[in-house]
Order: sequence, then structure tokens, then C-alpha cells
Amino acid sequence: MIDKETREAALRIFELCRERKLTLATAESCTGGLVAAAITDIPGSSDVFDRGFVTYSNQAKQALLGVSKETIAQHGAVSAQCAKAMAQGAMNAAGTSIAISITGIAGPGGGSPEKPVGLVFMACANREGLFHARECRFGDIGRDEVRRRSVIAAFALIEEMLDAPKRV
Repeated sequence: MIDKETREAALRIFELCRERKLTLATAESCTGGLVAAAITDIPGSSDVFDRGFVTYSNQAKQALLGVSKETIAQHGAVSAQCAKAMAQGAMNAAGTSIAISITGIAGPGGGSPEKPVGLVFMACANREGLFHARECRFGDIGRDEVRRRSVIAAFALIEEMLDAPKRV
């Protein structure tokens, strides 16, 4: 079930994209398709949403989104570099106007001192070559809450991208 805050954030993005005739793709790891689910919960979402990629494994990130082995080897799957490559790969594969990606450690395990539970990276890419990225450190607040907050933060990042001044 999608909570009120998530639904409102998804609806804002849906309305902005539909108004501007933009299409959206998602590339999700730790959120497992929750961004796509929130958008597609809105009637008429097919006006905006093209497809979502749930690329939980490194192999899936490489095969479906074109994330290079080198990026994962150098920076890890949970990194700004991987998030950027995921967003670019989703946008290219889907042919959409924009794409959002999320990769992180939702917990309860999997964290390390360098990359603790609750660390999430996301990136938004558009056809003009712009990228907006964000690092979130939610802390060890529980798997469901890390994922929920990640989805809301992803919608905020998309909104930030849509509100950014256009390149001249």
C-alpha cells in the first residue's frame, strides 16, 4: 500500500511530466520497483511512465542498463557513479525524456563502516545531458523506512531536475 506522502509526491511528478509531455523511466535497486509502483498507481500513468528496471544484482545493472564492470569494480554498486550510469542507461534503453535511478543499502545487513545501512545514492538524467544526483544517509531506521524515504527523495530529485533552468 502506498502511503499518503508517497502518493502526493508521485502525483506532483506525474502532473509535471504530463503537463510538459515528458516521459519517465526508472532504474531501481534497493527500492525494488517502489518508484514505478507509486507512479503506476495513478490513473492515466501511461501518459508519462514508460518502463521500470529493477536491477538488484550487479549483473542486471550491467546487462539491462549498461553499467560498466569497471564502474562497479572501482566505486561499487552503491555509489554516485553507479547511480548516474543507471539513470543514463535507463533513459537510453527506454528512450524517455528523463530517468531516475536508486541504489543503496536498505538493511538490515549489508552495511560497512564506509557504506553503512541507510546509505542511498540516486541520480536523475534528462535528454539535455543534465544530471542531478543525491546522496542520502537515512541511517539504520529499518528496511521499509529506508525504502519509503528513498522513494520520496527520488520524486524530490525528479522535481528538482524539472525545475532546473534549461541550458542555453
